[in-house]
Amino acid sequence: MTHLEQLTIHEVHKLLKSKQVSSVELTKAVIARIHAVDPKIRAFVTVTEELALQQAMQADKRIADGDCRPLTGIPAVMKDLLCTKGIRTTCSSKMLENFVSPYNATVIEKLYAEGMVLIGKANMDECAMGSSTENSAFFATHNPWDLMRIPGGSSGGAAAAVAASEGFYALGSDTGGSIRQPASYCSITGLKPTYGRVSRYGLIALASSLDQIGPMTRDVEDAAIVMNAISGYDDRDSTSVSYEVTDYTKALGKNIKGMRLGIPREYFADGIQPEVASTIKTAIVALEELGAHVDWNVSLPSSPYAPAVYYVISTAEASANLARYDGIRYGFSYQAANSMWEALEKTRQFGFGTEVKRRIMLGTYVLSAGCYDTYYLKAQKVRTLIRQEFESAFEKYDALITPTSFNLPFKLGEKTDDLMASYFYDVCTIPVNIAGIPAISIPAGFVDGLPVGLQIIAKPFAEEKLLRIAHAYEQATGWQQYQPPL
Repeated sequence: MTHLEQLTIHEVHKLLKSKQVSSVELTKAVIARIHAVDPKIRAFVTVTEELALQQAMQADKRIADGDCRPLTGIPAVMKDLLCTKGIRTTCSSKMLENFVSPYNATVIEKLYAEGMVLIGKANMDECAMGSSTENSAFFATHNPWDLMRIPGGSSGGAAAAVAASEGFYALGSDTGGSIRQPASYCSITGLKPTYGRVSRYGLIALASSLDQIGPMTRDVEDAAIVMNAISGYDDRDSTSVSYEVTDYTKALGKNIKGMRLGIPREYFADGIQPEVASTIKTAIVALEELGAHVDWNVSLPSSPYAPAVYYVISTAEASANLARYDGIRYGFSYQAANSMWEALEKTRQFGFGTEVKRRIMLGTYVLSAGCYDTYYLKAQKVRTLIRQEFESAFEKYDALITPTSFNLPFKLGEKTDDLMASYFYDVCTIPVNIAGIPAISIPAGFVDGLPVGLQIIAKPFAEEKLLRIAHAYEQATGWQQYQPPL
């Protein structure tokens, strides 16, 4: 029997609109679920229980007045790098452990306008640097499908919360795969929109030319509903693109007969676990059976260089973005210093964790005199090649199909001493961010009880195509219906 908190957004919306259930009842069910399972999952940095119940009462009044929008009264989770006025926004870092934002991110404002109930802020890799949520300064999050394994990262807390029914949806951020990879590992849907499609105002930045906010949901229809609410131009974000927002739900329910799908061979290269490759190939056959034309002979030859490009560009931008944490204006401040310079040094020494300090040093190095041309400028040139290869591919194909990850989720602590391996866990997702294009990860099956995700990639602002293909596959296979054994 499916419990109330395990339903989808579109299912509970119907119940709310018909007044079969109230937002307060819905919120209490989710709070009870959090109390029951989060001690094992550890998805939340902050649970906003009192605020959620107040917002639920307001939502019920709104519904009684006849204003029940698709997200009204539905409890949601926000990754803890989205600024929320009056609520801690920590970035899972000691540096911002007690930071309370004085304003809301644009996406938070948009969701509040829809009547969102905010249930809490989700754990993450510190400053979004990591692929396992083990880099949180507070605690590691556990995968609901296997509590001994990682949920992915950096949006691991958000993915685990949605998978464990501790919220109906979440917003995450994706710099190199941080929505899609944990979505894959937790068997949920995760959409990384086109760069500029969703406002980044109020997002605590990792790498400003790569970051993008997107939905993490139980199924594809829910992702379309959330995209309707958060998409659009924002003049407070200089990277926001003025591009018409359509109703994404209208892309659903259409067949994919005749659509051209390309399978890039580089995404099935050495290093992919055979069971993952087999599962994805089975998924591709299912797409063929739905009438799509599949070409297995596609090449994106620069894609293998994407991780190297990513770790040059992202660390350089992170070095610049994190320079503001100096112990003076806000955040952690070391007080026992004898000079301004010692205070600055100690603030950053004790405020940041090992991975963050490592990436700041890498970024500062690649931007330094004598290294800028060798590393940063060359990385930007290869970035252009990667983008051009995607553009050429989309002249022939409606979408590209790949695994979301080469690997199944590994055990907590297993890769702690293998830094290079952890850096390459996003090898399938990183090229998408470098090119600024949209991609979605959807559940594609299981290997020994562990989830496998299918990634669909499209040209800029073609989210409708992603959703159409993903929804057709989802409806034909039903993998989204499975619940973790909690």
